[in-house]
Amino acid sequence: MNDTIETASVAADQLKSIIERIERLEEEKAGIAGDIREIYAEAKGNGFDTKAIRKIVSLRKQDFSERKEEEAVLELYMQALGMT
Repeated sequence: MNDTIETASVAADQLKSIIERIERLEEEKAGIAGDIREIYAEAKGNGFDTKAIRKIVSLRKQDFSERKEEEAVLELYMQALGMT
């Protein structure tokens, strides 16, 4: 019975540690998100189009082949809709 209590205590300590680590990272993530918002606001204040910047950031996350595939599908759909 003592082993069960000790195991439960260890599991509870591990769970608490995991939750606290997640909470710290969530706080950091919120701070970083605020920093990113400030940079976009700065870009907008300097006359840059923030939608275009967001798209470029998104595209830069993709590898070249993934980006080309997405562009090809988009072009195909636009042609099908008579948008080109």
